[in-house]
Amino acid sequence: MRSSVTTIPQGVSIPHLRRPDAVHHGGVADLAPGALTGRLLVASPLLDEETFRRSVVLVLDHDGDGALGVILNRPSRMPVAEVLPDWHDVTTEPCVLYRGGPVGPDSAVAVARMRSGPVAGLRPVHGSFAVVDLDGSPEQTAAATTGLRVYAGYAGWSTGQLEDEIVGGSWFVVEADPADPFTDHPDRLWRSVLRRQGGELAFLHTYPDDPHDN
Repeated sequence: MRSSVTTIPQGVSIPHLRRPDAVHHGGVADLAPGALTGRLLVASPLLDEETFRRSVVLVLDHDGDGALGVILNRPSRMPVAEVLPDWHDVTTEPCVLYRGGPVGPDSAVAVARMRSGPVAGLRPVHGSFAVVDLDGSPEQTAAATTGLRVYAGYAGWSTGQLEDEIVGGSWFVVEADPADPFTDHPDRLWRSVLRRQGGELAFLHTYPDDPHDN
């Protein structure tokens, strides 16, 4: 795993997020190491584990050791200024910390969209996505990017675990839009990503919050 993770200062409390349980059925054509990097994991409507329910995860690393990503649609109420004050002014509004996942809740991962090629302080992930070195220069990063979000914690899977969950039907794997991590409406992201897929996946965006209402 190569993603840059920064420790959040002591004394700053981030709500604890539980680790995911094992899950059920679905599939994707290519699950070879690296195939999922830069793609989205969209939770199945039947995945009701609290941390990942209706979640959209951007995969930042996928290799022989496992996978790592951040949940894009879990904003908290904590301003970035309270955790990483130097980065507040370069963060995409709303400038709050997002709950990136149940692993390392006292750590921070930042994702940005690059304007062009990589520069110092940015590690390209896929397409225009990059992981930000939070020990670097906020001003230099701002000049090289068009969006930036900071996540408390991340989602992590050991070797073969994510692949098993995908084949078991817990996740749909789809292409990411460059704007997805920086949406103004994270509460709508799960439905909007499904809706733009077309076919059966698009139909699922109408799935009720409570299946008993169906």
